[in-house]
Amino acid sequence: MTNESLADTASGQTRCGFVALIGAPNVGKSTLVNALVGSKVTIVSRKVQTTRALIRGLAIEGRSQIILVDTPGIFAPKRRLDRAMVSTAWSGAHDADLVCVLLDAKVGIDAEAEGILDRLSGVEHDKILVLNKIDLVPREKLLALSKAANDRMAFARTFMISALSGSGVADLRHALAELVPAGPFLYPEDQMSDAPLRHLAAEITREKIFQQLHQELPYQSTVETDSWEERKDKSVRIEQTIFVEREGQRKIVLGKGGATIKAIGAQARKEISEILDVPVHLFLFVKVRENWGDDPDRYREMGLEFPKE
Repeated sequence: MTNESLADTASGQTRCGFVALIGAPNVGKSTLVNALVGSKVTIVSRKVQTTRALIRGLAIEGRSQIILVDTPGIFAPKRRLDRAMVSTAWSGAHDADLVCVLLDAKVGIDAEAEGILDRLSGVEHDKILVLNKIDLVPREKLLALSKAANDRMAFARTFMISALSGSGVADLRHALAELVPAGPFLYPEDQMSDAPLRHLAAEITREKIFQQLHQELPYQSTVETDSWEERKDKSVRIEQTIFVEREGQRKIVLGKGGATIKAIGAQARKEISEILDVPVHLFLFVKVRENWGDDPDRYREMGLEFPKE
């Protein structure tokens, strides 16, 4: 613990700030948020580009509250939804108090990472380099990657972690707690995320769709929680609608004899129940909503700004 953090503890001074996680798709941002918070608050998938909105996880470390902004992975945008996601990621970087730049240690500084580092020069906040997935790379390569990245940009600190195993995560959390500015907590201490439970439940179901369908239904689906009823027996009854763009996609989600939708529902129900710690009754419906990717209302619901073109 530093002299500054010791002084904070002695004086009762609290610290609180926003920390944006920036990086290419699939670099491990969502996994890191979950590791720092100690509970699942963002969708985690082997597919890239699965985080669409700024979902905040809250981590408490000593007298500090760290508000983690999990931005969409930064990539070359092609569709309107892509452009909204990339714009949201950069707005998250500019609005935060600190920026954690995640690099996949196995991939290194590729073209996507180069583009991110170039653009980050316009972000004024302190930047922290986080090399993730270090368990997959020899130490010599890690040291070389750290030097190459620091030669490109003046990082305040560098951390080498494995978000999946948790290695190095505690050290990173300690450092973030010391670096966020002094100030009162902005959220209740027992709150994990500012994403409403209805939204989190929809994200979990969307994750299960990815896991079940792999390449069959790339990004042409969204999930909305239509109703949330807390019953007298302490259980929760949830109704959700999975929206796709074409009838053929609806049939894929349903599966033969409804087998796929049943599997998605069973997995989502189990995980939502574990998070809520109460029994969950989950009812899923699949509907076609043509061109939902061009509907401004859908973007607002996902916390994204609708791109004009």
